[in-house]
Amino acid sequence: MEEENIGTLSVVATPIGNMEDITLRALRVLAEADYVLCEDTRVTGKLLARHEIKAQMKRYDAHASEKVHAEIMANLEEGKHIALVSDAGTPGVSDPGVFLIAKLRAALPEVRIDAIPGASAVTAAFSIAGISGNQFAFLGFIPQKKGRKTFFESLPSYELPVIFFESTHRIMKTLESLMESSPEATVHIGRELTKMHEEMLVGNAKEIIDILEAEPVRQKGEFVVIVDK
Repeated sequence: MEEENIGTLSVVATPIGNMEDITLRALRVLAEADYVLCEDTRVTGKLLARHEIKAQMKRYDAHASEKVHAEIMANLEEGKHIALVSDAGTPGVSDPGVFLIAKLRAALPEVRIDAIPGASAVTAAFSIAGISGNQFAFLGFIPQKKGRKTFFESLPSYELPVIFFESTHRIMKTLESLMESSPEATVHIGRELTKMHEEMLVGNAKEIIDILEAEPVRQKGEFVVIVDK
């Protein structure tokens, strides 16, 4: 592969809620790329339309076939500039984009992979939690089935605050598990971060369960959970 023909994969962070939370560099890259790989073209399409960007979009998610990967690699070998986004946040962090990046690192090490950083639900939650110190353990999404019990049983062994993601469908079940495994721990729940109904709930697991049961509408949304001893 000749140096001048090496393609570029730009890993572009997108907003986690508020569509204004995107960098000028990210907007430029999305506009300049030959095409944009996205989890859901409908979600990314709204973002591009909001910022008046007309770009070709192609779907890339956790179910991407070997044929899709081969096509992407061929395009990069041809010198194409491809932007990779997720529905929200940074591709490759609790996101299927990691599979593509790993394949490129192994098969096409000459390809340039650029990080275009931006909004992060992890740092956004930690910044408004009021937890002293500058260290934490990020555990991504909780296992849905296998390993879930072990996950909660392991939390008391962490010396640092632990951060993980949870969905609207399982937040109450997660709090119930925390009430069993870490009843005395202080739990911070960042709900709908950067969105209109953003809030941070703080208390032990039982106290937060009581709050959410009293107002079921607050059980809806996207959640970042911080467990701090």
